[in-house]
Amino acid sequence: MNITMATNAMYQLSKCVAAVLTVFAIYVAGFGVFDTVIVYGTTAVLGMATALLNLAATGHAQASSADKNLPHNNIINILIHLLMLALFIAITARWIVIMAAQEDSFVFIGNIDMALAWLAFGLIGYVTYRFFGTPMVVVYGAVLLYALAPDWMGGAGRDWVSIADRMWFSTDGVYGGPLQVVSSVVLVFIVFGAILQASGAGETLLKIAFAGTGRFAGGPAHAAIVGSALFGTMSGAAVANVVSTGVFTIPIIKRAGFKPKFAGAVEAAASTGGQIMPPVMGVVAFIMAKVTNISYLQIVLAAILPAVFYYISLFMVVLVEARKQGIGATPIELREKLERMDWVKSIAFWVPLMVIIGVLTTGRTAQNAGFYAMLVALILCLVLFKQFRNPAAWWDAMVRAGMTSASLIVIVISVGLVIGIVNMTGIGLAFADAIRAASGGSLFFALILVMLGCLVMGMGVPSVTAYLILALVMGPVLEQLGLPKIAAHMFMLYFGVLSVVTPPVALAAFAAAPIAGARPMETGFTAVRLAIAGFVIPFLFVYRPEILLIENDFSSTDQYFTLIYATVGFLIGTWLIATALARFERAHLAHWETVLRIIAAILIFWVNPLMNIAGIILAMGVFVYHYSQSAKQDSKIS
Repeated sequence: MNITMATNAMYQLSKCVAAVLTVFAIYVAGFGVFDTVIVYGTTAVLGMATALLNLAATGHAQASSADKNLPHNNIINILIHLLMLALFIAITARWIVIMAAQEDSFVFIGNIDMALAWLAFGLIGYVTYRFFGTPMVVVYGAVLLYALAPDWMGGAGRDWVSIADRMWFSTDGVYGGPLQVVSSVVLVFIVFGAILQASGAGETLLKIAFAGTGRFAGGPAHAAIVGSALFGTMSGAAVANVVSTGVFTIPIIKRAGFKPKFAGAVEAAASTGGQIMPPVMGVVAFIMAKVTNISYLQIVLAAILPAVFYYISLFMVVLVEARKQGIGATPIELREKLERMDWVKSIAFWVPLMVIIGVLTTGRTAQNAGFYAMLVALILCLVLFKQFRNPAAWWDAMVRAGMTSASLIVIVISVGLVIGIVNMTGIGLAFADAIRAASGGSLFFALILVMLGCLVMGMGVPSVTAYLILALVMGPVLEQLGLPKIAAHMFMLYFGVLSVVTPPVALAAFAAAPIAGARPMETGFTAVRLAIAGFVIPFLFVYRPEILLIENDFSSTDQYFTLIYATVGFLIGTWLIATALARFERAHLAHWETVLRIIAAILIFWVNPLMNIAGIILAMGVFVYHYSQSAKQDSKIS
């Protein structure tokens, strides 16, 4: 067998295993976790097998079912990855035997099994590095070294046997909460998203978005925001959404007249927002429900208004930029023309979402909701999309879902170990004490430190992973500050998500840059400008908790007033910031106007009511002056 045949064989085998993983995920979601040991072990094996076979076939982690030309490979690469796969399967099979036996009686675990556990840690670390790069593997390796390092070196001083026992032969480490939630709940939502993508439902949503926003200045950019919000909430990864929808939206935004870096930044910021958009929130909603013991429906309710705020702010920034660049609405003859069938096809997206909410309101589990929504989506896509009736499209959806699931499984088993060691050594509590001491008792300064920590720790990892790490390390900090649990976890989620558009490791922006033909770092800083409201909203969770609707019962008129007050204040403040950063509203802004707008926005966002009033008065004065001056200019021109 020559190298080409061997490479193709590995690639086809990786696709087959990915499809098996998809089928297994559907079965578990539909019929429940029949045996925890078998389900968690099988999920880990199928995920690692798909990943390692993909690496064996391609030599890199980026191949997908759509790849036609595999990169250059060699037999050594194939043999090494097959050996790794055989070792992981054997070690996990041994784990299943030991864990199953422990359910009936005490089982002595010898040093050989402990050594095999460390070998598994090494294999997990390697695959994590190949799929997610240096940042995540540095975190992974650092916590292991911290656990092993003696006290005099500043470490936890745990011996290698106790670490192996706790992190491998228990449900606190590799097979802990992250893998449990993903295997039982999350994977079926990935299958759901793959069905929509493979069937063409995603393209229909984008078409509707372009048709609905064509009349606005900068319409294509607004359409990208709408489309990426709808599709991004299902994808579970901002980078994946940028790559899948950006190849279509970014060129159209550029053709409308926007600069390349702005076009890429729009897609990056919009795709990032999908991770905070209910009802799925990039599958983070289900993880948060598990971590906080707050019901999924409450989390969705709390997330609605902040997500709306975020996307309104994106619309504002795009509108201002369109005015600045002189970009008007899309010409009527170039606008998308919607037919009746387009609206009919869109129910393949909307009906399953309603099924999710409907099933959950009956008291059923999230995995039941995902299973029924997936079935409904499958049936509707078969009926509404002719191209999806081809078995090749079914296979593509299964492989696509399996590949995506595999990468998620790899990251959650590595994060499970990180979380287990943090719990084992008490790093989180020590970190909380350090921030509390550094803040000097100031809540605002402590929140700034937590924000910076979230942005740094979230860099280079998917939103699910970022949230899990942050919930463990930063959670104790915010709880000690006295924040309500939902506010604390939403605060962490937002900054963990925003890390993918924040330089220097702005993965979503960097993924959009080559599509746009722009410089990555410039695209990253532009994306931060677009997403600027996302850096303000988390502080509202603390100082304006009424926007988290579950924090109020609205039994009095005062609570409605405070909600309206917070909403109006946010809209005015965001418009001030958007125009100040662009240095444009109806005309270019002088430097002093820009400074006054930023000061007014800060005063409006401040927690003191007198400051708010002063900010609104200043804003009104700035607006009146600017509009009167621009009116004079218009009259001179005419």
